[in-house]
Amino acid sequence: MTMTRSQKTAAEVAALKRARNPILWVVTNEEARVERYLIEAAGAAGYMPRMWDIAQGVTNINGSPANIGDNDPGATLTAIMNRAKEPEPQAGREDKRERGVWIMRDLPVWLAGPPGASLMRQLRNFARWPGVSRASAQTIVVLTTSGDVPPDLRGHVTVIEWPLPDRDEVAAMVDALAKQYELKIDNGEREAAIDAAVGLSGEEAQACFSKSLVQHGKIDPVTVANEKKRVISREGVLEWVEPVPGGLDAVGGLENLKDYLMSRSVAYSPKAKAYGLPAPKGLVIVGISGCGKTLTAKAVPTAWKIPLIRLDFGALKSKFVGQSEGNLRKALKTIEAIGRCVVWVDEVEKAMQGATSGSADGGVSSDALGTFLTWMQERAGEAFVICTANDVSAMPPELLRKGRFDELFWVDLPNDEERVAVLLASLRTYKRKPDIFKDDAELAKVAKACSGFTGSEIAAIVPDALFAAFADNGREINADDLLKAAATVVPLSKTAEKKITTMREEAKGRFRPATKTTETVRAVQSDLRVLDIPTFKQKGR
Repeated sequence: MTMTRSQKTAAEVAALKRARNPILWVVTNEEARVERYLIEAAGAAGYMPRMWDIAQGVTNINGSPANIGDNDPGATLTAIMNRAKEPEPQAGREDKRERGVWIMRDLPVWLAGPPGASLMRQLRNFARWPGVSRASAQTIVVLTTSGDVPPDLRGHVTVIEWPLPDRDEVAAMVDALAKQYELKIDNGEREAAIDAAVGLSGEEAQACFSKSLVQHGKIDPVTVANEKKRVISREGVLEWVEPVPGGLDAVGGLENLKDYLMSRSVAYSPKAKAYGLPAPKGLVIVGISGCGKTLTAKAVPTAWKIPLIRLDFGALKSKFVGQSEGNLRKALKTIEAIGRCVVWVDEVEKAMQGATSGSADGGVSSDALGTFLTWMQERAGEAFVICTANDVSAMPPELLRKGRFDELFWVDLPNDEERVAVLLASLRTYKRKPDIFKDDAELAKVAKACSGFTGSEIAAIVPDALFAAFADNGREINADDLLKAAATVVPLSKTAEKKITTMREEAKGRFRPATKTTETVRAVQSDLRVLDIPTFKQKGR
């Protein structure tokens, strides 16, 4: 039977106890759930587990007082040290030594500042005590929500970041609730409920399931998913984003990029996994502002039927030393736990600017870049990361290396074919059909009038035309309205011509074009037939 992530971590803890590691620093927000695993690990290693907190002092695993030490941490540490120092019994006397695990819940608070100096020294003396026998070995487990170990203890403790529940653990929760409440859940609903809850802590998942049971009398995947959005937003390290409803059909042009994305979507199927296809890691999309990078990132989750999560490096930064790195680690752990999702990092070159330009942020940007790149290289999850950027020259070179991302794409201004596709996609957004044009020539004329426009500039002429037509007695828009709207636009290709030329030179040979090359551009009318976009000649289809 495959072990869950928490079971693997518990096995690691048991091994560390057998090796007589004196102090373990366990980082988690799930005190109750993790304690159960720690108790099991202690039993597996042959240790007697006990708990300590400032309110109750030392207690047995059933909650009864252990009558060892008290709620003063110094007295408790002294009692633990005395147990570790117990000598071997004299011949003929009973050996009363006991190996113990002491799960200390509130200890980090007492280690801060000058008042904590005495406790710090007690811990350091405990960690370096040389004469501990196998029979009297003691292990202190510091249970905390922070991975920031005091500098004086860093050479004496082993830090363990406890993982969130994985899919198998969440499945066990669903099955336990189904058995407890005698619920009938078909396999499709069960899998959907598990998918919806993955990425939450154990307590959060239980709360979502309980809310669903109260509201609907069953475990409803939609209710769980909505509650999951609220929980993830509350944490403040990730943003749950609603994807574009139309999927990749809402993106005009960029056929190379869209073909690539759809070819990678099959890698998640059971057949692909059995074949041995690796899960795709992600891609970098660089190019001119307003040409579809963000829209593509927000359209992929709809096409793949998975969630969209935004990772904002700026929002993770904190004024407190070490907290920014902790926020990033927490975000990456949550992404790993969620499983299949699209992670969108917008304008990544700005987020990582301090790592390449030597900003005065105390090395936070450099640390964030290093942590993110290591995660991209080593991770084994199914999250697909899409990084978008406008400025090629500001991109950290390390970010563009193969192995971290599957592919690098360059998005340029729309060509003739793409201008038509973008225009028609924008019309669909505003619930207008291509039959507003008299013929293909009229459609081609409007597309030509948008030469040099970015995708967003082409899309913007549609609402401008709608305003003009509505002001004219609320009539339907036509090609003349669109042409007049296009005539008022001063495109980015003119206002930033020099910058765009430089960007193209820097991207040449380094990025794969998102657009089909000029040699493969089809005529406008042929393009409409191939894409199966209804035109004025196909009314009534």
